[in-house]
Amino acid sequence: MSEVYLDYNASAPLDPRVMDAMVPVLRESVGNASSVHRFGRRQAAAVNDARDLVSALVGGRASGVVFTSGATEANNLALRGAVDFAVAANTGKQRRQRILISAVEHSSVSQTAGWLSDRGLVKLDVIGVTEGGYVDSNVLVGLLDDDVLLVSVMAANSETGVLNPITEIAEHVRTSGAILHCDATQIVGRLPFDMNASGADLVSVSSHKICGPGGVGALIGTHRALQQLEPVLYGGGHERGLRSGSLNVAGIVGFGEAARLAMQEQEQGLEAIRVSALRDSLVERLQSNLAGVSQNGDTSRRLPNTASIRFEGADAEAVVVNMDPIAASTGSACNAGSIEPSEVLLAMGLSRETAFESIRFSLGRFTTEADISTAVESVAKAITRVRALKQV
Repeated sequence: MSEVYLDYNASAPLDPRVMDAMVPVLRESVGNASSVHRFGRRQAAAVNDARDLVSALVGGRASGVVFTSGATEANNLALRGAVDFAVAANTGKQRRQRILISAVEHSSVSQTAGWLSDRGLVKLDVIGVTEGGYVDSNVLVGLLDDDVLLVSVMAANSETGVLNPITEIAEHVRTSGAILHCDATQIVGRLPFDMNASGADLVSVSSHKICGPGGVGALIGTHRALQQLEPVLYGGGHERGLRSGSLNVAGIVGFGEAARLAMQEQEQGLEAIRVSALRDSLVERLQSNLAGVSQNGDTSRRLPNTASIRFEGADAEAVVVNMDPIAASTGSACNAGSIEPSEVLLAMGLSRETAFESIRFSLGRFTTEADISTAVESVAKAITRVRALKQV
């Protein structure tokens, strides 16, 4: 059976056109982008070209792009940087000392926020979500006050694909005077996202989610927001003094090309329609072949490539193992030697049993109709087998 990759939300395959853009840099270019000689200037010029493309992907300014190792580092820089700046700037006056995050954030946000709270640097409040999986603005308003420093809400959830009302959220956050950070890792390249139109102050993105290379991402911010951050890494003062370390030029060039291709697809508007149709076909055919198949989250407001599906009576981890070589993901995590269900699904009010029976399928640029047919056959067999074993 052919391998079928339906785990794009974890990491998308590298586009050959991106590789073509990177190879000359890897093979022929030499020099540190911070050096003033001609070799360094060539590297810096390549980085700046990519900076233009990455900023355009989210409607930001090229001067507002801070390249990082990925969205995890970008999220850390946003949260820890804002808190460190507020602490350093405190001269005895009452400072803003609370941060708010949604209950369905990526662990690089939730664990960073928890780390800051555990050390007494901030007070942390979690914004609950609806059964559909998105932030209720009324709940947010009830938590906002003039002591809130930063609010972090992702644009689209990686497990369910459910979209948050970022523009509405930004209006409330702006009124309170806080900074709005948005992890846009999953939405960019799949749906249009404009940080200026949405009102986000800081935006995190990652290259490998849009068919670019791994190990490179960016935090993109407004001038005001970036001025209110302290660096997490110290050294040479690279990237506006916010992220020291010699730049990964080849990776950044690849990121820029991936951003260019993503914008090209968005302008044509056909890829989202194609992938959405394939996703819907996957769900419908699974429901036709199997009983007890349902979807998690509000399906009317989600990414075109994502489906979180519950298979009643079938442990998701066992199904994923048995449907090899089809790649998909569960939201479960191994903590202290025990498997725990998805925190995202639990936050939506789903039971532990439902969470343990849920699998995320995420499609992308290279997914075909043949892939869907192969996946339906393999998943149906795996579900049938796992359910039968449970009855033994």
